[in-house]
Amino acid sequence: MSLAAAVVNGELVQSTKTSTTKASSVSEKTSEEASSMDKDSFLQLLVAQMKYQDPMEPTSNTEYISQYAQFSELEAMNNLSSNMDLQRATALVGKEVIVKSTGASGDTTYIQGKVDYVSQEGTKAYLYVDGNKYSIDDLDSVVDEEYDNAMNLAKNFASSVEKLPNLAYLTSEYKDVVQNLTDVYNDMSSYQKGYLDSASVSKYKQYAQRMQEILEAEEEQEEAVAAEEA
Repeated sequence: MSLAAAVVNGELVQSTKTSTTKASSVSEKTSEEASSMDKDSFLQLLVAQMKYQDPMEPTSNTEYISQYAQFSELEAMNNLSSNMDLQRATALVGKEVIVKSTGASGDTTYIQGKVDYVSQEGTKAYLYVDGNKYSIDDLDSVVDEEYDNAMNLAKNFASSVEKLPNLAYLTSEYKDVVQNLTDVYNDMSSYQKGYLDSASVSKYKQYAQRMQEILEAEEEQEEAVAAEEA
């Protein structure tokens, strides 16, 4: 094996083994860190590897080309993954999603909201849900629009039923409210009705039945009065 060493003041300060080991170390570092570096950093590492190689046994140009090609392939894959994440995030704008949020204590909570807009920082895509920023990696699930509509209908229906007065105090003044509930209920599909709380449906039907009785009684009374006047 050829020897290459620097001599300072008559003393040997570097051997071929040391130089080769250093170059080998740089080469190993190249393969380990290539996936986490940008192109400029990789080129600087290659320059360092060339600088510390054994001039008597230089590294083959083929090896340099192979290393650069390997890095370029990794870089292309990273860019493709980044672009796919951004496209996926952009497609979620305006949709209802559930994202994970991890607190300082390590506890994970799930937050549901609509995606207002997205951004990209470096190679990472972010979702903005109700004014808060979440990584695309924190996305847990996308809420189906039909499911979301059914849940909102069920929630609003139950809320309207709860606002009705005690059944004993129900009067014809509430006929429009009860009729509106009847219209909403009848317009619901079987799928949407499946999300209604059974207690709310039972209560609504009691009020609808009672309202029908009240209106019929008032109509009979009006007919009786009209008959007497005739």
